[in-house]
Amino acid sequence: MTSITANDLKIKGVSVVEDALLDDDEAIITVRGKDKYVVINIKQYSKLREYELEVALLEARADVAAGRVKHESVEAHVKRVMD
Repeated sequence: MTSITANDLKIKGVSVVEDALLDDDEAIITVRGKDKYVVINIKQYSKLREYELEVALLEARADVAAGRVKHESVEAHVKRVMD
């Protein structure tokens, strides 16, 4: 995985990120020698978000199947959450 220093990013701007993503799907930005951030292109980000939402859906379905749900009105839900 390509590594970009915060100083390179500051000096060279987004072009250093673009160059890094030509060789890899992701790049790490380091700050004071420590890995701090990961940069990915928007296509890969969208794919990861889709996976995340799919996992949330599977978890919700498992909760319903296991009976870990409440059936209540909107007003009762709001009251329960606010209390």
